[in-house]
Amino acid sequence: MNCEQKPREASFYYWRSSLELDQTEKEFLDESNGTYLFVRFFDVDKINGRFEPQGIITKKESFSTDKEIVPVIFITNRTWFDITSKDLDFLVEKIAESIYSRADELDLSLANEIQIDSDWTPSTKQDYFEFLRRLKTQTQKEITSTLRLHQLRDLENNGVPPINKAYLMCYATSSPLEDTEVNSILNYELLQSYLSSVEDYPLELDYVLPIYSWGIVTNQLGKKRLINGLSTQVLDTTAGIAKIAENQYEIEKDGFYFNQFLNTGFKIKIEEIPNELIEKSINLIDQKTQSKAHILWYHLDSRFLKNRKILQL
Repeated sequence: MNCEQKPREASFYYWRSSLELDQTEKEFLDESNGTYLFVRFFDVDKINGRFEPQGIITKKESFSTDKEIVPVIFITNRTWFDITSKDLDFLVEKIAESIYSRADELDLSLANEIQIDSDWTPSTKQDYFEFLRRLKTQTQKEITSTLRLHQLRDLENNGVPPINKAYLMCYATSSPLEDTEVNSILNYELLQSYLSSVEDYPLELDYVLPIYSWGIVTNQLGKKRLINGLSTQVLDTTAGIAKIAENQYEIEKDGFYFNQFLNTGFKIKIEEIPNELIEKSINLIDQKTQSKAHILWYHLDSRFLKNRKILQL
């Protein structure tokens, strides 16, 4: 007897500072079968001893979606340095207050979940974990956390956050500023190594895969910097830039490119995620989980959605 397989659940992150969708983004979001849209509401940093919100989300009047909104708050690791119990209470109260007030102002329908994104370390884990406990008590919502690959691999030192579910960020497998031939956004062999014992992790996991791209610019002294959103398609059609090898380009004329001044001779390496690598990574995750894992795409942006029918799982 043939039983129809349950379709894979797939959702998107939204990681821009203003909520607005062009036609391509709206179509992909509407066709995704996930219940939620994970929206970066704001960041929190500690500057000169003060907690500072940054990049608070805004919304265009034209924005609309039937998805429930999961607020995602990015908190820098240095926020946890030398933090007191009183500071934790203050931070919990202000973050909860800001989430609810912003959702009301923008008329957003919130899910019963708040996600915290923080690259905690062994020295800050206790304060971060205590923050998660207090935020749950304050909001009475399900609190979830992102989980980076290095936090997964070094479980003994990094600990396990006191939550029920984490979102494993299956990207940033290496540093883009190192001299290496591998794709620093996602390298299959490195991902395979990181996931070698993922089935032993004691929390429920959803999996975040990248669809973004960027350019790594190298000057004549070997210093590197990133330009987000660049692709081979963009560089192939930009005057003053020559292709010199696969995914490799060179500036032929001094000038402003992509809102930055680049000199003649600067090199640009494009890192993109081909559909074949996405499919291979999903198959690896499914093998590890022995199921159709819940996939989240990072992130919803029409620049990264061209020829991406594979995302409509």
